[in-house]
Amino acid sequence: MDVGNVKRLPILISLIIGAFFSILNETLLNIAFPQLVIELNVSPSTLQWLATGYMLVVGVLVPASALLVQWFTTRQMFLGAMILFAIGTLICGIAPGFSFLLVGRLLQAGGTGLMLPVLMNTILVLYPPEKRGAAMGSIGLVIMFAPAIGPTLSGLILESLQWRWLFFLVLPFAIFSIVFAFIYLKNVSTPTKPKVDVLSIVLSTLGFGGIVYGFSSSGEGHGGWSSPQVYGTVLVGAVALLLFVFRQLRVREPLMDLRAFQFPMFSLTTVLLIIMMMTLFSTMSLLPFLFQGALGLTVFASGLLMLPGSLLNGLISPLTGKLFDKFGPRALVIPGTAFLVVIMWFFTQVSVETPKTTFLILHICMMVAISMIMMPAQTNGLNQLPPRYYPHGTAILNTLQQVAGAIGVAFFISVMSSGQRRFLEQSANPTSPAQVAEAMVAGVHNAFMIGFGFAVVALILALFTKRTQAPKQ
Repeated sequence: MDVGNVKRLPILISLIIGAFFSILNETLLNIAFPQLVIELNVSPSTLQWLATGYMLVVGVLVPASALLVQWFTTRQMFLGAMILFAIGTLICGIAPGFSFLLVGRLLQAGGTGLMLPVLMNTILVLYPPEKRGAAMGSIGLVIMFAPAIGPTLSGLILESLQWRWLFFLVLPFAIFSIVFAFIYLKNVSTPTKPKVDVLSIVLSTLGFGGIVYGFSSSGEGHGGWSSPQVYGTVLVGAVALLLFVFRQLRVREPLMDLRAFQFPMFSLTTVLLIIMMMTLFSTMSLLPFLFQGALGLTVFASGLLMLPGSLLNGLISPLTGKLFDKFGPRALVIPGTAFLVVIMWFFTQVSVETPKTTFLILHICMMVAISMIMMPAQTNGLNQLPPRYYPHGTAILNTLQQVAGAIGVAFFISVMSSGQRRFLEQSANPTSPAQVAEAMVAGVHNAFMIGFGFAVVALILALFTKRTQAPKQ
């Protein structure tokens, strides 16, 4: 389809409104967990499924979306995703118990999983390579800003309203997004309806789902990695994923065409983004533990401390997109990763006595560094792909980012918990509040030390970044 005469701004606005509120829900509910444990009369490990299940559904749906965006029009995909999300939001708001709330969350996740690839693929179709940076920067505002602001926003709501309002307040925006998209969203792609390979869908679901579930279970504290349920699930997921890769390389019409990895900048971008998502989501989980467990801050105060960095991250993303269009990726990605290495090292040095303003500054700096890396690197990697790989490239990046975020949270919290446990075992008075606070800091130190190692790897990869030229076909 010729998109030269299509008005891009209304389409971009339609996508951003819907995507913001669907992605916001990844972190909006987490801060209400202590309240929900009491109200729903379930254990924390059971309640954790409201977060784990969300990530699990998104992780397994995104690969199939590479096929779906070739079977359905832009309008059908977006409106279907938002209607599914709105129904899930309504069910969550009126849920009489945990089971209904989980069903609603899974429906919300289904809408989010279908939304992400539509978002990326539409940008690639609508904008030429020389203008994609600014457009992808706007998308970056959504993908990074929405989950980052979730804890602060939900803390503010829960100060005066019941947890159900976390859903009732989102529902009108979801409905508005559907109406706005119905009026303004135009189709920018023509469905080709390729053959459906059922075995590939099954293998991708088992592979990505098994790995996300296994890592998420390891962070729940029931045996950790020594639990057969954990390592068994990860092993099944890894085998299924290996079979999925072999299958994709052999079939004529793959579900997710892994030949996109033959383009070096796309491959480098994929690894870089995996590290960034692990850093972003794990830090968002570690800092509230540190603020509440060691510094004694309230839930709302913790969210408020992370608000300036989150806001700045959202504001800077469009700017970094424009700078990418003008100066290319190296001018942003290399300084950004170098900046991140320094920040992660400072995080390994914090203590109970560290002033709150220091945490505020470090978090702001980290969010700025991530915004300098994420969208410029992603745009540069996707720019190298020929148009026929756009649905597959966006599906690969979205899937691996989601899986990396889930794995990062589980892995870093496991490291933090084991470090905390070791500290208390060696402590003379493990029940004293001061020792518990010091143990939390020791655990967070261990986690951030590994994060520092990841940041160094990201810096080394960034040095190999080159500006890409889009192929003609």
